[in-house]
Amino acid sequence: MLPADALLAKTLTSSTFKLALIAIGAFGVIVSAIFSYVYWSTSAYVRSRSDSAIIAEAASLRDAYEQSGRDRLIGQIRQRTADRSFAGHFYVLADASRKILAGNLEKWPQADVNSGWEEFRAPPAASDATDRPLVRARLEQLTGGERLLVGLDISDLDRFAAQIRTAVISIVALTFVMAGVASILVTRRTVGRIEQINATSRAIMASGLDKRIPLRGTHDEWDRVAENLNQMLDRIETLMGEIKQMSDNVAHDLRTPLTRMRGRLEKACHGPRNAEADQALIGDTISELDAVLRIFLSITRIAQIETQVRKGGFRSVNLAEIAGEVVELYDAAAEEDGTRLIMVGDSEVLVTADRDLIFDAVANVVDNALKHGRPAGRVVVASETVNGTPVISVADNGPGIPADQHEQVFKRFYRLEQSRYTPGNGLGLSLVAAVARLHGARIELLDNSPGLVFKLWFSAPATS
Repeated sequence: MLPADALLAKTLTSSTFKLALIAIGAFGVIVSAIFSYVYWSTSAYVRSRSDSAIIAEAASLRDAYEQSGRDRLIGQIRQRTADRSFAGHFYVLADASRKILAGNLEKWPQADVNSGWEEFRAPPAASDATDRPLVRARLEQLTGGERLLVGLDISDLDRFAAQIRTAVISIVALTFVMAGVASILVTRRTVGRIEQINATSRAIMASGLDKRIPLRGTHDEWDRVAENLNQMLDRIETLMGEIKQMSDNVAHDLRTPLTRMRGRLEKACHGPRNAEADQALIGDTISELDAVLRIFLSITRIAQIETQVRKGGFRSVNLAEIAGEVVELYDAAAEEDGTRLIMVGDSEVLVTADRDLIFDAVANVVDNALKHGRPAGRVVVASETVNGTPVISVADNGPGIPADQHEQVFKRFYRLEQSRYTPGNGLGLSLVAAVARLHGARIELLDNSPGLVFKLWFSAPATS
């Protein structure tokens, strides 16, 4: 378990956190753009409402000026400034030199333009100097040279815009802070789980395959990754055990014939030459070497099957036809032992497979049934389709295999106690298991009371 400071350092320098920062930046830009649009659109909408009122008021006063002259306009302005219903409105009429003729502002605003829109703070004389309202005004130059200002107190609008601006900035800042904290927490959790896997990997390299990645019980994707890695480690440990066992078995099975051959050759080397005895010795030695070569050939064949390089040669084959060929091959051997070898089932059971490998697998199972079955017994080979699934089975009425050894018999060189004195090297069922794995098939061993039923179920449905 990493210390907190080391874990934090790894979190802040991890690629996951860097990607999170990029995502936060992109998200922040989008959020800022959205809230900025909300701010500007809201502010513009409220200002447009006040601008419409100002324009309408200015048009009314301008009409009064054009119809009745300056005196009429001055009267209109004085009437409005005295009326409480026009509170918040500002009016100024000045001559060409900007001398105030009427209005509720003491001086013309400091503006370089004579017409257009202007925003300014009202002079102290017009209101409390400590709370000067913000005025938005329209400036116009009349036909007689006078200047007219019509304005409206937009302090509430200004405060509203300021509140929106503050809210936007606060929301964007809060979004960045929350996203940053969430990124650190998520990245910290990710880095923590990765470090658990790394620590377990280092422990395995240092001490062996007995270590496993701890699960947190959350059943999330990290727990699923840990479960898969643990299963992989279990499989590797099993394979390593099988390799060790196979090495021991190879050494054990080869020691006897090689020792026997060496003893014979040494005896012949030190003894007198005898053509007949030498010929018998050579024949026995060749037989022993052939048995050794068969062991290595079987091991090589199983290894080739397990690499799955033969899947490219899969095609549609008929299990019933293959079963018939196997029965025909072993019919003479069965008849010699007094065993009845029978074939039953459907005439056509199609699967996609490697024909030669299926033939070898079925032949090995039948060979085992004849070798280890009851003398003058009965062996039945069946091929059929059960609920749409192709299956081929071999049943005998011999001593069978104890249930607790059903998994063991598929290991290389494994032999039952009662089979140790019969010919064989314990690789036949290992080859059958390799063929089944290559084809995605399932092996099932059942009690035949007495005897054993071997079934090979193909996962793919039968093809027509």
